[in-house]
Amino acid sequence: MEVSVLVYDGVFDSGLAAILDVLDGANAMAHDVPDPPTWNVTTIGFEPQIRTGAGHLVATEPIERIEKSDLLIVPALAERRPEALLDRVGGIDLISVRQLIVDTYKCGTPIASACTGSFLLAEAGILDGRRATTSWWLAPIFRARYPAVDLDQSRMVVSGDGITTAGAAFGHVDLALAIVRLHSPTLADLVARYLVIDERPSQSVYTIPSALAQNDPVAAAFEQWVREHLADPIGIPDAAKSLGVSLRTLQRCIQRTIGTSPIRFIQDLRIEQASHLLRTTDLSLEVIARRVGYEHPNTLRVLLRERTGRTTTDLRGISP
Repeated sequence: MEVSVLVYDGVFDSGLAAILDVLDGANAMAHDVPDPPTWNVTTIGFEPQIRTGAGHLVATEPIERIEKSDLLIVPALAERRPEALLDRVGGIDLISVRQLIVDTYKCGTPIASACTGSFLLAEAGILDGRRATTSWWLAPIFRARYPAVDLDQSRMVVSGDGITTAGAAFGHVDLALAIVRLHSPTLADLVARYLVIDERPSQSVYTIPSALAQNDPVAAAFEQWVREHLADPIGIPDAAKSLGVSLRTLQRCIQRTIGTSPIRFIQDLRIEQASHLLRTTDLSLEVIARRVGYEHPNTLRVLLRERTGRTTTDLRGISP
């Protein structure tokens, strides 16, 4: 399989390296599985030498190599500031990158990207009407910028219609493994074991609810109000009244900003606090459950397992 990895000025170093390392590892271990697939990976760019986000120089092959490719991978842009990210992905210096994405997809060549790279795909317009993902903390600005994209911030990798996207900066590892797994699940599992990569089907365990809420003043106020009433029965109409907004406005705001319902957001905050107390105190599960608004500890136990993928015993063993 011919794979082109696009390298452009400001590319995220770790993302680029992760893709190259995982695919190189898959090629090195291919002899350990029957009928192994192989990947001929080429870094391509608009200039013979590209400077990464961390200032390193990467040699590239001419962009015309894309014509022979079976897959184009677009690593993330090394930009963590939301406003600056939007300026870059829509700016004049990345016009050639966006056009290459459009032309490649029109030719029927699959495209894969991760983290902020999903913004480049969305800015190019190829994600409109399709499901995609990006880093959980960028979800609010992604959703606001690209309302035509069906953003699924819960999953680590989303694939369909010839486009694969992955969330989080180190989601590049998951992206590369997904590419390997598409052709050989056995080889993908082998690479994951050698590189000591845990399966991460969802981003939800890593999400910090308060970070998402800060993208909107109403959402931030709601988050603060919920934290102050975490141990009490919480009514959404009461919260809306206290914040001076209508119930419908509150529901729309939380859905738009955080991508979930107010009730789900309350549960997320309760799970976050319960996990913290399990890691940092010796309080019983019964006491913790009451502190975060659950009368029965088993309700909390089930939610913790569903949302974090860990048991209460597992959480107790995680250092704060």
